[in-house]
Amino acid sequence: MAAITAPVPTRATTSARRRRAGGSASWVTYLVAFAFVGICVAPVVYIIIGGFRTNSEITTDPSGLPSTWQLQNYVDVLKSSIFWQQVGNSAIAGISTTIGVVVLGVAASFVLARYRFNARGAMYALFAAGLMFPMTVAITPLYILIKNLGLMNSLPGIILPQIAFALPTTIIILVPFLQAIPKEIEEAASIDGASRLGFFFRMVVPLSVPGVVTVGILAFIASWNSYMLPLFVLNDETAYTLPLGVQAFASQYSVDTARVLAFTSLSMIPALIFFSLFERRIVGGLTGAVKG
Repeated sequence: MAAITAPVPTRATTSARRRRAGGSASWVTYLVAFAFVGICVAPVVYIIIGGFRTNSEITTDPSGLPSTWQLQNYVDVLKSSIFWQQVGNSAIAGISTTIGVVVLGVAASFVLARYRFNARGAMYALFAAGLMFPMTVAITPLYILIKNLGLMNSLPGIILPQIAFALPTTIIILVPFLQAIPKEIEEAASIDGASRLGFFFRMVVPLSVPGVVTVGILAFIASWNSYMLPLFVLNDETAYTLPLGVQAFASQYSVDTARVLAFTSLSMIPALIFFSLFERRIVGGLTGAVKG
């Protein structure tokens, strides 16, 4: 009786099986990705659409669409001078925090990445430990320190702590960028007569632009969304940033849900647009930090 041998899989059949397996896996991946995107986007869409509805519609059918799109809720918010005052406060705090984080972060990262000294490892570990020390834990001593410095109810009272708490992340991201700069470039610059500061400004800063843009964007968004620190430091509505303004507006117009949703929508749209425009910069900067 002749033995039955199993068919030997050819290269074509193996490739077809891999394509089928990869196709099913990719469908599952896309399905899970779209599900997570839907979970994240749905609340934002609900808030934006809710601003175009009336209070009676929200009470009757909270999840429905507007029967008639009401622009007046958004118009009333945009006509409010306090809204634009809070937008300006958030912008000033965000820009100032970003500048401070970038300047101090690049300088400190350059020293940790390019210099060799005894306490270098300990300093880097100290900044790395700062990632595990959130502002919430330090809010009480931070409040006392800000009060003693006379910075209560002022934007510098929230800008300076935000810079300090953003530096650990900044240094962890920037140090690999600066370490990846070849030594030959520094030696060539030294032969051409460039000092260390000249090498820093002419070579290091331009080469670290992707990382600088990344940490700057992260610092700006974190400052724009900050709530805990302004809540403790600011007590005047004219000095509020937008997160505090949303909370105060919601308390003042608690019965006008549609207008509260409109105010909330307008408050988060700038950050969403800013993040969407620079999303690739953030991903590219973080990828470069990991490769470095």
